Amino acid sequence: YQLCPHGIFIHGTHGEYSKFSNAVRDILEKYIPELEQASIDEFYMDLSGCEKIYGNIFMFASKLQKEIYNKTLLPCSIGISTNKTMAKIATDSMKPKGITYVMPGMEKEFLRRMPLQAIPGVGKEMIKKLHSRNLLKIGDVADLSDEFLMKRLGKYGLYLKRKANGLGRDHLSEMGERKSISKERTYGKDIRVAEEIEATLFKLTGKVCQLIRDKNWLTCNVGIKLRYSDYTTITRSTMIKATDDDKIIFGTAVNLFRKNYKIGFPVRLIGIHLTNFTEPNLQEFLFDDEFEKRKKMLKAVNKLRDKYGYNYLKFSGYDALHT
Repeated sequence: YQLCPHGIFIHGTHGEYSKFSNAVRDILEKYIPELEQASIDEFYMDLSGCEKIYGNIFMFASKLQKEIYNKTLLPCSIGISTNKTMAKIATDSMKPKGITYVMPGMEKEFLRRMPLQAIPGVGKEMIKKLHSRNLLKIGDVADLSDEFLMKRLGKYGLYLKRKANGLGRDHLSEMGERKSISKERTYGKDIRVAEEIEATLFKLTGKVCQLIRDKNWLTCNVGIKLRYSDYTTITRSTMIKATDDDKIIFGTAVNLFRKNYKIGFPVRLIGIHLTNFTEPNLQEFLFDDEFEKRKKMLKAVNKLRDKYGYNYLKFSGYDALHT
């Protein structure tokens, strides 16, 4: 403030960031069979075999970039390569609106002239140490012997050499790293009507349930996030019997909301999150006819939504779902 007293300062809010992050994720999940969210604004996608569906991958990336901008007004850069490290470096090399495709076999050549700080995880202190040994470019490290690197940098030297040669993990992390699935809605204006907030919660529940059914997961924990207009934020959760059923999950979420909402207070944000995932144990429900019927119905709902989009099929209303 002192350096720029006439400046206009706008404070960001995590709720807004999450809103746009979820919007981008919703777009990506329409197309990509495997998706890993590394941070609020960074995603990895496995496009293996997608050429048969989407054709030229570079053209598909261009289409994806345009759709994200048209729907969110957010610019994005996209990197395409054989592993996660290379894709990230490629993305960073053409920000804010570039598309970079590093073809298989060209990784080492692409990296050779880049500064070492382009490698993810190489911080300021390590850069000082590398520069003191006259190692300035990624190519300076790529051809060094393992013995030389072990002697001077230890195991980190071998890690650095792998990255400098364009090697990295080529598979995505999903259930092991993703501890929760959540959706939230930040209102453009404060909402005081409980029924309207519950209707939003109903829609968010449908989306998170769709996601866990697509992964063949069950959740054992349902939670809500409630933020008032003064930014007081409340989170509540409860354990339940493992399920992927909208009716049970929404019933749990709406009960949490009703127990904790201060009637008449203006609400800025409502959200739902699912955690503590497990895989279905079919033997537990083997003789439950109602369960089998509903399971088949929900599976059919997922198939139709996967084919035609989430909004193609909706439940008639949250009162019909919550009894």
